[in-house]
Amino acid sequence: MLPSPRSGGFRMDDYWVWCGSVVKGEDDRYHMFASRWPKYLPMHPGWLVASEVVRAVSDTPEGPYQFEEVVLPFRGAEYWDGRSTHNPHIVKHQDTYILYYMGSTHPFMDVSPEEAETYDLHDPRCIVARANKRIGIAVSKSVYGPWERMDSPILQPRPDKFDNFFTSNPAPCIHEDGSVLLVYKTRTYKSRPYSTFLHSQTMSFGVAKADHYRGPYTALADETVFPTDKFCLEDPFIYQVPGGYEMIAKDMIGNICGEYHGGILASSQDGIHWEALEGEKSYSRSIKWDDGKEQVMGSLERPFILFENNEPTHMFFATADGPGEFTSAANTWNMVIPLK
Repeated sequence: MLPSPRSGGFRMDDYWVWCGSVVKGEDDRYHMFASRWPKYLPMHPGWLVASEVVRAVSDTPEGPYQFEEVVLPFRGAEYWDGRSTHNPHIVKHQDTYILYYMGSTHPFMDVSPEEAETYDLHDPRCIVARANKRIGIAVSKSVYGPWERMDSPILQPRPDKFDNFFTSNPAPCIHEDGSVLLVYKTRTYKSRPYSTFLHSQTMSFGVAKADHYRGPYTALADETVFPTDKFCLEDPFIYQVPGGYEMIAKDMIGNICGEYHGGILASSQDGIHWEALEGEKSYSRSIKWDDGKEQVMGSLERPFILFENNEPTHMFFATADGPGEFTSAANTWNMVIPLK
């Protein structure tokens, strides 16, 4: 990982910015699909009720990226993704752009600026929106749109399985024939009595497949990808290598990669059975800037690797300043780290 350009990446005044995912467009420019929500809301859990997917553009992978448009705007509580769109992951297959994302909805009024100070994890809007998190796709023949959004999610929770609460954080790998391997984040519904949350504290991964990116998608396993008594992970990113697949993901505890909120590295031959390499670190929150200074970022999440001609060239991260954790950040943005 080479020094990160301070002037690179993507940020917006008056918005929290998160979830950077980049593709080279038909215009040979670099298009970042990210999420944003207004800064009058708390960073977390403001995204659950007000995030929207946007597109920004740059002539180079490093940026800086300039905002161009809202790609997946609010479209009403009656839609499964009508009140929040988040976790964008852009892929191009042949002549089609496929935008994976998480959507959610709730039937309540928007959180007004006057309510923002009291909006928190216990707010009914937050509780319902969290339970309604689902993965979907939008497709387009151009990176500029128009985008066809689906009327239903591509992957629903399974009531009698470990992924019975929600599906989010899509990590797709589209093969040459259009079939898809999809790793996703989930939680398990918690039995009574409830405390703060209706779900388990531990995050886990599931894996699904589809014969075509439009679906249908089928979950492949009755058990989590990694055992929950040892692993607590989020933000997977997967890619093909000779003989199988590799995955990087955020280590919520640090007991696998050796760094709290650092990145694990895992491998699989079939995409279903994964082995994490203990002690191996795919990335660190400690980064170096192009002015020579080093910094431990408050957050470094949602890793995305840009491949060009099948070679990894840049890594993108959602990042935050502050002493640690995004909840204490004053600013968030998407940063880029060139790769050697």
